[in-house]
Amino acid sequence: MTLKERILIQIKSNFAFKSEHEIINHNPFVHTRQARKEVKAVLRELEKEGKIIHDRKGHLCTPKQAGVFSGTVRGNARGFAFVEPDDKEKFKGDFFIPPHSLFGAYDGDKVKAAPVKGTADEAYIVEITERGRTQVVGVFMIEGGFGVMQPDDSKLPEIAIPLDLSKNAKDGDKVLCEITSYPQNRMPNGKVIEVLGEGGNFAVEVLSIIRAHGLYSEFPEEVIHEAEKASSAAIVIDGRRDLREKLIFTIDGADTRDIDDAVSLEYKDGKYILGVHIADVSNYVKYRSAVDNEAYARGTSVYFPDAVLPMLPKSLSNGACSLNEGEDRYAMSCVMIFDERGNRLDYEIFESVIKSRRKMTYSAVTAICNGEKTACNDYADLIETVALMQKLCLIMESRRDAAGNVNLDVREAKIYTDASGKIVIPDYERTISERIIEQFMISANEAVAEFMAKRGIPCLYRIHEVPSPEKVSTLVSFLKDLGINAKLDADDTAPADFQRILKSAENKPYFSVINKVMLRCMQKARYAEENRGHFGLASSCYCHFTSPIRRYPDLFVHRALKEVLRGGNGLKFKDSAKQAGIDCSECERNADEAEREVDDLYKLEYMTERIGEEYDATVSGVTNFGVFCELKNTVEGLIPLEYLPEDNYEFFGEKFLLKGRRNSYRLGDKLKIRVDGCDFGRKRVTFSIAQENKL
Repeated sequence: MTLKERILIQIKSNFAFKSEHEIINHNPFVHTRQARKEVKAVLRELEKEGKIIHDRKGHLCTPKQAGVFSGTVRGNARGFAFVEPDDKEKFKGDFFIPPHSLFGAYDGDKVKAAPVKGTADEAYIVEITERGRTQVVGVFMIEGGFGVMQPDDSKLPEIAIPLDLSKNAKDGDKVLCEITSYPQNRMPNGKVIEVLGEGGNFAVEVLSIIRAHGLYSEFPEEVIHEAEKASSAAIVIDGRRDLREKLIFTIDGADTRDIDDAVSLEYKDGKYILGVHIADVSNYVKYRSAVDNEAYARGTSVYFPDAVLPMLPKSLSNGACSLNEGEDRYAMSCVMIFDERGNRLDYEIFESVIKSRRKMTYSAVTAICNGEKTACNDYADLIETVALMQKLCLIMESRRDAAGNVNLDVREAKIYTDASGKIVIPDYERTISERIIEQFMISANEAVAEFMAKRGIPCLYRIHEVPSPEKVSTLVSFLKDLGINAKLDADDTAPADFQRILKSAENKPYFSVINKVMLRCMQKARYAEENRGHFGLASSCYCHFTSPIRRYPDLFVHRALKEVLRGGNGLKFKDSAKQAGIDCSECERNADEAEREVDDLYKLEYMTERIGEEYDATVSGVTNFGVFCELKNTVEGLIPLEYLPEDNYEFFGEKFLLKGRRNSYRLGDKLKIRVDGCDFGRKRVTFSIAQENKL
């Protein structure tokens, strides 16, 4: 037995959790100075190989003994952090990391961590396996002849930048910095790789958010050339089903350029024949090609009020793959048959060639549904089909409600700039046309997921897991305070339980508050290689199939699906599915954060011209430092604690309540607010109460 093997056995047994000093001094076979050197060298080697680690007390043990797990650091501006474990099955929550246990880890870092013995949810960092933020955006400052960058993200430390590596950035400029080293117990070192412009400039601030999330609009030359070559190929039938004579059309927003879904609908013998036809992106983006690798790295297209950062180059996203009106296009078609009650009786999935008859907008289809004369005259050839679509949509919604679909009111702002360059944020509205497309796409996604699951085809399922018992218990307690006796089993919650509560609260003054608390109770949907159902949709099997131009998981599903339709088994995608689920979920989260931050910046700029104006608002968040309120157009602002009518408030987090002696503020309350200011530093609109009494 070698010295290395002997020491490892000892650490695994009676020498577990001992210091290096104890291992050397209490080891019976270590008698000489040379032997001590050999033991130290062996310990360094075992550490390098990852077979032993130092715990937070400096004791040596194996990773298994310490309970080491992999995860991602989620930092906090106050110095502490959390580690989100990679293994969501084994660990149901995140671990708290106090500042002294971070050992140089920062927000976004991939790490190995270990639980602190004797605690339920505290851990310490064992090893930083990958830095999450190699590039950081912030304000460049010159202090005493030295350069320092203050990151926009307060969860990150200041970065030292020598002036000769500053790219001549001026004091106050926004810059993109690359971190070059992480000295122990000192601020990181870095260099400027891009000067974004003068801090405070609106366009520069938008670009800063985009760069902070590692996003770019430009594609590598190799990717552009490969995409252009692929997009230039002529359309041929080549064994596909020819649907070009069918009445197929698209329904999207007026400004949509990347059109990846089209629909058709017929009614025969008491049955609805619904066709959902999706752009066959996999025909152009070959597996592991340069375009595919770039699409995987991006994971998703990212949408801003005045721009889009596409997942695919424009020659594909706006060209060959986009289902443009009057042009032949390759598609993957899912044709489903429904009865009068909305039950799916059968379905078929196949490769096709289609020609979209019309590029319809949500507003035009809604106008047809409402019987508006101009729209009906302009689209006379579609009136019958649109009427059928509206009828089937309502049937589907009714059926999903009966199945327990949790229909939460998730409001999304529609922000744009008009012809004069002014920011416009209309009041939120969800129309019948958007509901039609939503129901049809959900139906196709379910059919495809079922097809994949039944045949064991590798798939990226869209999963939405059951809310945690702790969150459900909080919801039950909150409902009880409202006088609602909710029959919810925290350990066995079903979608229908949530839906029943929402239905009972309709048209009640507290409906919006229940909606908001229920939303906070939900888990975040993600991608995974195993089907675990979709709680919110009350769907036992669900995936994303309908947007392969802008979402990589849909492209993954298309590839595996097409492989099987052509006689294969799709198993070559099996090994990559798990990691793809993790990576695509992370890309989605990053894109969501970037979109939200840019939207917030636009909202902030929009509100600068409305200071002093009064609005009706709904309390959207309650904290120990104030009350957040949301306007009808989704703009949110904070009423700071010191702006409230009195000064003795008590915060009840689980009740979403800020309680004073005479005034109380709860999630969902209606208030009349006044816009007091816009803080671009904190990216926050400040409100005050215009009328002390609630509406």
